[in-house]
Amino acid sequence: MRLVPIFCLAAALTFGSAAWADADAGRSTYAARGCIGCHGAGGVSVVSTYPSLKGRSAEFIRQNLTEFRSGARKSAVMNAMAAGLKDADIQNLADYIASLK
Repeated sequence: MRLVPIFCLAAALTFGSAAWADADAGRSTYAARGCIGCHGAGGVSVVSTYPSLKGRSAEFIRQNLTEFRSGARKSAVMNAMAAGLKDADIQNLADYIASLK
């Protein structure tokens, strides 16, 4: 009989866990919430005043979206855009953006 190791489920349920992220849902949210308008298709902005997101880590995106949502980071546009995001939306967006290589 071969034993298969069992991993701690709690570790897989953390906020930043890729185990529960859905990059496809993140892509849909990115399009539906209008992120493309400023940050560009594929995360490459065509306007120099808006940052490109391509190449950013999932942790960077999660942290910034969470700070915009809470108001800890100030931007009239981004505070409004992030206000309605749930934790799962932020996680999915972060994983989608991080997948843009």
